[in-house]
Amino acid sequence: MASDRGNTIIAILAGAAIGAALGILFAPDKGSNTRGKIKDGFDDKKDELKNKFGELSEKVKSKFAATKADLESSFDDLVANVDEHTDDVIVTLENKLAELKKTAEATKNRK
Repeated sequence: MASDRGNTIIAILAGAAIGAALGILFAPDKGSNTRGKIKDGFDDKKDELKNKFGELSEKVKSKFAATKADLESSFDDLVANVDEHTDDVIVTLENKLAELKKTAEATKNRK
């Protein structure tokens, strides 16, 4: 979708530049004046296109940075959650080990 929008913007700017150039070429004026107007028109459109690409680039960078921050936050939450569960598993295993030791001791004392 963003690619379609970018292509549309490029097509509109290219059409405007070509239209301006053709309008200037068919207007009655000296050749040097016409060439100057064409050059100025292309320079303006080039600057406008450069600005549009700069804006698009900044938007992409901003979205990428936000997504990266979200992923880092999610990863940190996952690691914290795993650490929490690891502690729970260790406590459970220690309790089971204590029960087994008591059972083994009780069995040993019965004999």
